[in-house]
Amino acid sequence: MQALTRRQLVILVLLTLVWGINWPVMKLGVTAYPPLTFRALSIWLGLPVLALGLLALKVPFRIPRRHWPELLWLAATNMFVWHACIILAVSTLSSGRSAILGYTMPIFSAVIGALFFSAALSLRGWVGVSAAALGVALLLWHELSQFAGRPAGVALALVAAATWALGTQLLRRTKIDVPTLAISFWMTAMTAVVMSVLSLLFERAQWQMPGPTAWGAILFNAVLIFGFAHAAWFYLARGLPPVASTLSVMFIPVLGVFSGALWLGESVHWQDWVAVGLMMVAIASVLWPARAASR
Repeated sequence: MQALTRRQLVILVLLTLVWGINWPVMKLGVTAYPPLTFRALSIWLGLPVLALGLLALKVPFRIPRRHWPELLWLAATNMFVWHACIILAVSTLSSGRSAILGYTMPIFSAVIGALFFSAALSLRGWVGVSAAALGVALLLWHELSQFAGRPAGVALALVAAATWALGTQLLRRTKIDVPTLAISFWMTAMTAVVMSVLSLLFERAQWQMPGPTAWGAILFNAVLIFGFAHAAWFYLARGLPPVASTLSVMFIPVLGVFSGALWLGESVHWQDWVAVGLMMVAIASVLWPARAASR
């Protein structure tokens, strides 16, 4: 497994904090506002922040025309399905458990990689995937009975996770030879259009001016999620092997569970604490330097 550079480690820590805390933030937002419209507004307001980042770093926006079909496919698998499905799932499930279901993605990614991309896993990789799967199962322990009455939310979260897993595999193997920030910008722009169309089709009658809580959640998502987190994730996903990049973010659902418990009063049980240890095992299995590399 590939060890992280110092830059990748800093980005990973910041990404984990931002994405983990965002789960209860999203729950607050969609409780007070229509979910698809919430997501569309967040993306449109985050797009200028991302554009300023490209300008500040002198990253060119241009992507050659021959790459646009592949870029559209990458946007569909990495962002369209994920954002539409997961924001609807958050509106019906608790924030922590939505995070857990969403972050079944590494397990899907390992299976997809093995079945369709001939990505053989090392022993450490299998240990990591197994630890992550067991951790997810423990985090879901007290929710299974409630999930029985919310099949739509569960199905949406799992579809989002599986599609994102495919997108991560494709992003790692993309032949688009432009900076990752440019890819992130145009995928975000296309997602803004898609989410706006969905909002118009399904939530037009619910449109209204957001209240203070909804505005706070929208601005948090605009600046930190779409202005930073997605670009950071795509940078890691292109620079690390798929298993390493996906398992490295497995602490996010744990943070989602505990931040949801702190802010929203969602329950925490002993299984959650055991899951923390298992997620740390999963992360260490793919990011801890091998002996040969250390020497």
